[in-house]
Amino acid sequence: MLKLVRLALTAAVLTAIAIRLRRRARLPERRTEPARTPLGGSVSSARMGWVWAGIAALVALVLTLALIPRETLGVASASPAPLAGATAAQGTPGVAVPTETSGPLRPATTAQATQPAATQPAVTPAPQEGGSACAPVSRPVAVRPIDPAVRRAVNRQWRRVERWLRANAPRTYRTLAGPARARTIAVAEAQMGVDFPDDLRASLLRHNGSRGRWAFGLGFWADGSANLGIRQIRDSWRLLCGRPSPDGWEGTWIPFLATTGPVTTGPVTTGSATSAPSYAVADATGGGLLWEGADGGMAPRMPSYYALVRAVADALEQGTPLDGRRPVVVRGVLRWQAENPPRG
Repeated sequence: MLKLVRLALTAAVLTAIAIRLRRRARLPERRTEPARTPLGGSVSSARMGWVWAGIAALVALVLTLALIPRETLGVASASPAPLAGATAAQGTPGVAVPTETSGPLRPATTAQATQPAATQPAVTPAPQEGGSACAPVSRPVAVRPIDPAVRRAVNRQWRRVERWLRANAPRTYRTLAGPARARTIAVAEAQMGVDFPDDLRASLLRHNGSRGRWAFGLGFWADGSANLGIRQIRDSWRLLCGRPSPDGWEGTWIPFLATTGPVTTGPVTTGSATSAPSYAVADATGGGLLWEGADGGMAPRMPSYYALVRAVADALEQGTPLDGRRPVVVRGVLRWQAENPPRG
């Protein structure tokens, strides 16, 4: 009813304005005094009186129609029945109700979801017997904060590595990728069902892997290695989860490093052999690093990802060997050269 009243008043005001403007437009043309009516008023005043009377009648008519019950006008007062299936989903938050014009369904936003799992931090599933944590349970994407002290420590070691590469191995330095996004890391964690250690995430937020033929890697294999980006980490994790391993594969192992040259990892099936990259992984449950050997088994190598970055920075700046290999530069490319075995 209030809407009808507003429409009526608006129509009345617009009509009055139009008549007023029309009257003003005719004033210059009239030079003689308007004729007087028998009651002493002018013709124009009489006309304006009739106009206002018409406007008042129109407003009264609209108000009368608005006050008449809808049943007397033959209008059904009941609201239309909802579509089939819409009633069941109407009271459920975060559920999209399909209609004929709604288009494809879209997932509910975070504000709409009321499940407690969307706000609680995700927990890395403990590896089960037989290394069967490779089928993660679906969980929401949540960007977890990084300990500021850990991030500062990792960035400090990376600055040492970058400074040395820029001055001594520029071709290798140019292979470092830019920083990753925190949400991209969170998406990978949700898809894998594994929480990345803070030092690994801090490293990815500075360099999202390395690219190119002479890509830089924190490993020290003779054939060279490359740091993996977030998508490469996820894809390698899926590959390794389905690949047979002598000691079994744990779903909480996060591959972050791979050899750039083919390394024979042993037979995959009876009577056949294959060549595939060798990987280094970070254990999400304890934070330690494991290296893949020639037989495909994993062996502990470093206590943490931060310890690896610091050891590589020390070896580069001091020229000292790391795990029996010394950093050398060949035509602007960093290589790890094995030390000569002792004679005897």
